[in-house]
Amino acid sequence: MNRRTGRLLQLAGNKSSRDGARLREAGDESSTSDLWKRGRDGCRKEASGGHSPITSAGPPIEEGKGSARPPSRAKCRERRHRVPQPRRPGRQSPGPQTTVAASRAAGNRSPSPSREQRCFRLLRSLGPESGRERAGEETERQGTACAPPGGGPPTPAGRLQCRRCLQLSIQCPTVGLPSSLAFPPGHSLFCNPKLERGVVVSSNDAILDKAGDQEPDLNQSALKNHSELLKKSCSNGKARDKAIHQAKLRHLCRICGMSFKMDARNRRYPVHGPVDGKTQSLLRKKERKVTSWPDLIAKVFRIDVKADVDSIHPTEFCHNCWNTMYRKFSRTPCELQFPTNVAMEWHPHTPSCDICHTAHGGLKRKSQQPNLQLSKRFKTMAEQRKQTCRVKRRAQARVRNKEVMKKIANCSKIHLSTKLLVVDYPVHFVKSISCQICEHILTDPVETTCKHVFCRICILRCLKVMGSYCPSCKYPCFPTDLESPVKSFLSILNSLMVKCPASECNEEVTLEKYNHHVSSHKESKENFVYINKGGRPRQHLLSLTRRAQKHRLRELKMQVKAFADKEEGGDVKSVCLTLFLLALRARNEHRQADELEAIMKGRGSGLQPAVCLAIRVNTFLSCSQYHKMYRTVKAITGRQIFQPLHALRNAEKVLLPGYYPFEWQPPLKNVSSNTDAGIIDGLSGLSSSVDDYPVDTIAKRFRYDSALVSALMDMEDDILEGMRSQDLDDYLNGPFTVVVKESCDGMGDVSEKHGSGPVVPEKAVRFSFTIMNVTIARGSQNVKVFEEAKPNSELCCKPLCLMLADESDHETLTAILSPLIAEREAMKSSELMLEMGGILRTFKFIFRGTGYDEKLVREVEGLEASGSVYICTLCDATRLEASQNLVLHSITRSHAENLERYEVWRSNPYHESVEELRDRVKGVSAKPFIETVPSIDALHCDIGNAAEFYKIFQLEIGEVYKNPNASKEERKRWQATLDKHLRKKMNLKPIMRMNGNFARKLMTKETVEAVCELIPSEERHEALRELMDLYLKMKPVWRSSCPAKECPDSLCQYSFNSQRFAELLSTKFKYRYEGKITNYFHKTLAHVPEIIERDGSIGAWASEGNESGNKLFRRFRKMNARQSKCYEMEDVLKHHWLYTSKYLQKFMNAHNALKNAEFTVNSQASLVDPLGVEDSMGIQDSMEF
Repeated sequence: MNRRTGRLLQLAGNKSSRDGARLREAGDESSTSDLWKRGRDGCRKEASGGHSPITSAGPPIEEGKGSARPPSRAKCRERRHRVPQPRRPGRQSPGPQTTVAASRAAGNRSPSPSREQRCFRLLRSLGPESGRERAGEETERQGTACAPPGGGPPTPAGRLQCRRCLQLSIQCPTVGLPSSLAFPPGHSLFCNPKLERGVVVSSNDAILDKAGDQEPDLNQSALKNHSELLKKSCSNGKARDKAIHQAKLRHLCRICGMSFKMDARNRRYPVHGPVDGKTQSLLRKKERKVTSWPDLIAKVFRIDVKADVDSIHPTEFCHNCWNTMYRKFSRTPCELQFPTNVAMEWHPHTPSCDICHTAHGGLKRKSQQPNLQLSKRFKTMAEQRKQTCRVKRRAQARVRNKEVMKKIANCSKIHLSTKLLVVDYPVHFVKSISCQICEHILTDPVETTCKHVFCRICILRCLKVMGSYCPSCKYPCFPTDLESPVKSFLSILNSLMVKCPASECNEEVTLEKYNHHVSSHKESKENFVYINKGGRPRQHLLSLTRRAQKHRLRELKMQVKAFADKEEGGDVKSVCLTLFLLALRARNEHRQADELEAIMKGRGSGLQPAVCLAIRVNTFLSCSQYHKMYRTVKAITGRQIFQPLHALRNAEKVLLPGYYPFEWQPPLKNVSSNTDAGIIDGLSGLSSSVDDYPVDTIAKRFRYDSALVSALMDMEDDILEGMRSQDLDDYLNGPFTVVVKESCDGMGDVSEKHGSGPVVPEKAVRFSFTIMNVTIARGSQNVKVFEEAKPNSELCCKPLCLMLADESDHETLTAILSPLIAEREAMKSSELMLEMGGILRTFKFIFRGTGYDEKLVREVEGLEASGSVYICTLCDATRLEASQNLVLHSITRSHAENLERYEVWRSNPYHESVEELRDRVKGVSAKPFIETVPSIDALHCDIGNAAEFYKIFQLEIGEVYKNPNASKEERKRWQATLDKHLRKKMNLKPIMRMNGNFARKLMTKETVEAVCELIPSEERHEALRELMDLYLKMKPVWRSSCPAKECPDSLCQYSFNSQRFAELLSTKFKYRYEGKITNYFHKTLAHVPEIIERDGSIGAWASEGNESGNKLFRRFRKMNARQSKCYEMEDVLKHHWLYTSKYLQKFMNAHNALKNAEFTVNSQASLVDPLGVEDSMGIQDSMEF
């Protein structure tokens, strides 16, 4: 219910009818004026809570005058509070037949009707035919005003009504509602204070009964006739409120909720629209594909604006938020900050909407019960008074806090005031060179972690008394965090000109020479800064230089030294530390005392930077996550257990390539002699021309020689320890022979999949190396001083190059790996001179490219794909020859031979046909660019053989040996049956593509027994069991790192087992292997013994370590998510290298061993003390949260 409703009901429920009748009966002028006064006094009483009778007399107004210009606010106020004056004796009131115009011409100025009288007329006009039409008819019918008997002001022929109410189809309430719903007295009546006189409305239907003094029965008729109008007015009011709400939303930012008026230029941007040109150009530079604001807002602010509704959410955002997004991608320094830490929440419009009921300045009003006795002006004044008091209280608290800190600092005698500055600098400059505690010129300035500058003595005293936080911003701050400002700031501070405070001296000197100048004054020392014997102002002991500290503590040092010589055998250090420890204990500073005691006992107070780096890398913590952990632990414990990030970065430099100096003899051909080369672009070193293939990829790598040097220095302790274990002298300088295994493999799709829509595949390739062993010549023998214990672990497979490319893209792969291969070829004919253990030693390198799967071997050696007629990458056999002779083959291919065959393929010197030429070159169709060693990839060999056994199981279930012409639908049904049975018996879930885990579970005897349950023939059961048994006997030979030690029996029986396995394939399973054989079955049966005889192992030289690094790439990429993929690849390569560092692995192994030891001790102690009361008390005492 609005104000007009309450006011009308309040005035309608009392004596309005009787007072109106009494007014019409009154005839003389005196009585009329008395009634006017009574009406005026009644208004005043109502404003104070009382009641008074209502008069309805007033001057008549013609219809033509009703549309006159409304009076101003000042005139309305004056007319409302004007006291009626008595008439002049010479004037007479017009007669009953005089018109309104005539009465005005005669100068008859009756007082304007009060608010109660106007309300009474409005109520009387609300009859069954009220409205603009009836008002016009009554005015035309009556036309003139009628005067009451006895003279006096004429009674109006109609009633007044405000024009706004008429335009809104009489939105004023009807008469007769309960008085309990009425608003209290004094409430504003009309909807608009700027009321204008409306048209004349007839009141014949509302004439009171003079005899009975009864009120007319208007309630039922008014409610019935005006119910539809009330519903319409209510709906119009809601629509108007919603329109006002949406209009205010247009002036607010969608993201931060700030008003656009805060920006002088009123810059705004549409939320649902394309990105502007400046931001679009920046995103193109940063290789971002965002083109619309919703995507950009979702990435930066984590706000989804795609489901916004215009009636709830603003449709634009401010320039401050635009600046935040621009700065997020450009990294340019900007003073603007995002005003809120949490995204704004927008809600639909309600009667208590915060947007429509906000105070000035964009602050939300405090929800209070409305005081209906106060006008809007008084309410505004009260709110302003409260806000002023609130601001005063905050300012007083701030001033009191500053006064307290000044008293704590108490440095007025040793620090200079800013009033001594010669130049009248701006206020902000003076504030920047003055201490924020004492407001003096900075003396021995120090900078906190939050970049606030104080005097050293002031901040130390405040931290001691007020607590460990910055006095300016309340950011956690400790004495150990204080650092000296930059030199440029100190130079500006020392160059300031100051006046000498001595009364007789008027010299102006720089702040740097001030101490020397003041020391020349010998009298009236109380008038200027106190000077000590050294000519400097008396400063705190910690703020002095080391020389000044020695000078001040000289006498104490002599006393302590004498005591130590007499009592402690000259141990001055123990005496000083004990004194400090006792002082801390006496002041109840047990936390610092515990740290000091730990240092005295050799335990140390914090972790080394290398340990913190190992923790961060092995737990995959990003920079922000580690910094939060560092700050949290420091704030909770009060100790710097973890080191800050800058200390970790210094530790990283020692472990990354490019730190140690080295030299090559002779120098490497086409390779720079610079030794501090870190991470470089993958395409650096490639001589490109206009006609070359355009390489559109992102690749980062280390230089091969510097990476090898860093890997050797990382193993320095292991190499020297191996020399001692072999009874070799530490001063032997070599030459050492280093055998390096190279691996290269594609990682598949590594794209970040977010949301729905088409996925764009993003493939990556990693080239890595592993140092397998290091030997040194002793006489005629080579002694191993280092051998990798776990050659297939991801901890020893060091990444050398990362690229976002497809391994099938021959041109891109060639362009990126060619400079790397050129460096490798140059290192083969040169020796490395490296200082290790303080002695310059010589190293030679042997590179073996064995960590490639068959797909990549065919790619880098220029061979045809795996479905080619030439089945093997080790020999020249075709698929038909391999199926006819399964065992007897030898290794015939090599890198040099493949190069010769490529030249024959390219030049065709014998002018042969395509088929003849292809048969001559044995499947070589591209130029080989990486030298590989002919070998078997054990991991992929196991996976390929498992896939073949999976196919044999399906064919045995369908009894293909009886019916070889089965349809495709039947074969799918066999596969479904096998998958269902394996899931039920072996808990093997169906897969789309064979992987290592599925292969290990599938190739077991239990799986064969489960499959035999689906095969009816016992003869086929025996064949399957024998085939799996032979395979399981042969598998350890190529999977183990050293088969001669791990499985010597299987190695001796391998030839027999392979012959029997081949016989089974050609007889029992002839339906599958007649005239054809798989690539991995051929390598398993024909080439394994020869490779083991040559290399000693197959599993140790496999690419399993590089395959294990694929999951590390994904984890490091998630850990180092950056805006640019270029920087992202740098971070991934750097942290992957650190993850494989043996120096950091020692810390993690020691940490795990200590953790396990503590667990064992605690478990044993728990038997004695099951509740662990003593341990819990000790932990509670040592760690105070």
